[in-house]
Amino acid sequence: MARETVLVTGAAGGVGSVGRGVVELLRERGVPVRAMVHREDGRAEALRATGAEVVAGDLTDAGDVVRALDGCGRVYFGMSVSAGYLQATVTVAAAAREVGRLEVLVNMSQMTVSEMTLTSTGESAQHRMHLLGERVLDWSGLPVVHVRPTVFLENPLFRVTGGELRLPFGQARTSPVAARDVAEVVAAILGGPGPHVGKVYELTGPRSQDMTAMAAEIAAAVGRPVAYVDVPMRQWIDETLTPLGVPEHLRDHLVTMAKLHREGRYDRLTHDVEAILGRPSTAVRDAVAVAGAGV
Repeated sequence: MARETVLVTGAAGGVGSVGRGVVELLRERGVPVRAMVHREDGRAEALRATGAEVVAGDLTDAGDVVRALDGCGRVYFGMSVSAGYLQATVTVAAAAREVGRLEVLVNMSQMTVSEMTLTSTGESAQHRMHLLGERVLDWSGLPVVHVRPTVFLENPLFRVTGGELRLPFGQARTSPVAARDVAEVVAAILGGPGPHVGKVYELTGPRSQDMTAMAAEIAAAVGRPVAYVDVPMRQWIDETLTPLGVPEHLRDHLVTMAKLHREGRYDRLTHDVEAILGRPSTAVRDAVAVAGAGV
């Protein structure tokens, strides 16, 4: 592992907190890390407690990004679902080209991109920004690695309430991936980028299964019954999603993910996690037992 500082963006949060996980893993290995956060708060202080340098800034502000990149040779780019995601991607690409000394830029994308075309219309605005963001980074000439996880196990879609996993998925199958696995993959690439530059990695859990089987795994982990209840889309939006009070852009993304699940678009399985980490990806039951994910 190089001793040069690694810049980790989106380090304070987001679903599964992949950025924070990357910071923790790199710091455990003694790697100098600059963690970029959107604002100073308790999460920033927790990152400093790992020994990371923390800088606050806006990923859509070129000045903030250039300052964050100064002195860094390897970068992880990711941020929470946001209407400004594409602008942030372009800004980071432009700033990285201006700095001109990167060994690798690991880009957090989404697996849905692999099934999209430039003119497809069934995906969310966030999905489209990931597709266009990948194109921009490829055109930039930077040493890029695209990491495309499927839906995260920690996604609020999989929230269990009152012993029920209520989702409008029908009998569709899915293979959610644990955020910690994704963070470990990113950290591994940052640790030795040479063989990975120019590649795309698609990350899933160890099996694709329907919601009844997933509910059974969660139940086994928590030691109490959990039942899958297939609910109509409109009812799920009104009763489960709306009370979360998420921003409209994120709401649209979650609704689209639910629709794509029902259409079978998340019935995917790869072994890229195992190829990089030398172990299988984490099963739902094990992830829930360790972290309480999905409960």
